[in-house]
Amino acid sequence: MQQTTTKRDLCEKIARKTDNTHMVVKKTIQMFLDEIIGELSQGNRIELRDFGVFEIRQRAARKARNPRTGEVAFVPAKNVVVFKVGKLMREKVGNSPQTPSSSQ
Repeated sequence: MQQTTTKRDLCEKIARKTDNTHMVVKKTIQMFLDEIIGELSQGNRIELRDFGVFEIRQRAARKARNPRTGEVAFVPAKNVVVFKVGKLMREKVGNSPQTPSSSQ
């Protein structure tokens, strides 16, 4: 079964490894995330070597169908954040022995 790691869990791990307080690590991580959001909202691309690349792409407008009623609806174009995995992460995660099982 897959386990979820939260931002709090990450803060606690980093605080222990760096001998910083939980609050200092939490503020630092939040500032990092806020900077990523700020850069993306300005249309900038974020490249973190070996980790990955975040960028904005425009998803085209399209027609969609409500599966319940069958009614056609127009979905307007919108910007979406896409993430492309970096080399180190691809190697580490791709070779990980823990893969989600298809049988439950």
